[in-house]
Amino acid sequence: MVRRHNRSNVRLTLSGLLSAVLLVAATLAAARSHGAELVMFEASYCEWCAAWHEEIGPIYPKTDEARIAPLRQVDIDDPRPDDLTDIDSIVFTPTFVLMENGQEVGRISGYPGEDHFWGLLGMLLEKIETHP
Repeated sequence: MVRRHNRSNVRLTLSGLLSAVLLVAATLAAARSHGAELVMFEASYCEWCAAWHEEIGPIYPKTDEARIAPLRQVDIDDPRPDDLTDIDSIVFTPTFVLMENGQEVGRISGYPGEDHFWGLLGMLLEKIETHP
């Protein structure tokens, strides 16, 4: 028995798939805009950014801190994303800005080394209301 696909069934399937993709995208965007995130302003030529990526980068996604505030990387030389235009005075790289519900909670300017980074980040995370 040969099964024929009706064009309207294919359109309905594609329509359903598109709706599901848009729903997931909207959910992720809402989570980002209403949750906490750690925004790392960096530059490709920044030695301290490279040190952070070597020492912290591989483990950050596996930490409790990342579950509370996922990392978002922004190149300081690129146009600022629309949702970050209210962040002022980013001069040094790296600069880590903790955001919650679209508002800056605090920041770490520079990379003071692994031990200091975790301590400073811990103090910032104590200021936010979002918990996993």
